[in-house]
Amino acid sequence: MELLQEKILKDGRIEGNDILKVDNFLNHQLDIAFLNEMGKEFKNRFKDEKIDKILTIEASGIAIASIASQHFGNVPVVFAKKVESKNLDKEVYETKVYSFTKGKEYSVKVSKRYLNEGENILILDDFLANGRAAIGLKDLVDQAGANLVGVGIAIEKGFQEGRELLLSKGIRLESLAILDSIENGVIKFR
Repeated sequence: MELLQEKILKDGRIEGNDILKVDNFLNHQLDIAFLNEMGKEFKNRFKDEKIDKILTIEASGIAIASIASQHFGNVPVVFAKKVESKNLDKEVYETKVYSFTKGKEYSVKVSKRYLNEGENILILDDFLANGRAAIGLKDLVDQAGANLVGVGIAIEKGFQEGRELLLSKGIRLESLAILDSIENGVIKFR
């Protein structure tokens, strides 16, 4: 998505050798009009699929998934919770996800009431790096007996192994922008 590449170059910031910060429009402060364009693009990429629900992980995937939902007929958005909560149902699907950004493992959960056998699930998230979050979400879909139709990613770090991991599991992957490298403050796209 050329529009996203332009936005990254204009508003993104690089930290260290491999951290792209897009917190001013994607995952801290939100540019709603821009997220709407991304939602349209996800719908275009998955237009031939019947989508019953969109699944994401808290917290940064929620905004993209919510905006995109409108373009899929306002399907429900379900998000896997990382934090234990008193208001989370006792009956949950649960899996482990390692966050390289946070440097720790999370136990993520979704109430069994919100993922159901036979439903067609689209996973959406902001970043793909090592693929662990997407694989964890796929595990929740599998536990529910639902059908994973694909994974949509806003920004993929193509220089990390996430794409290969997902493709090796037979997962359809659609990334709106794929970074080929981040070197000396310069971002290159595929």
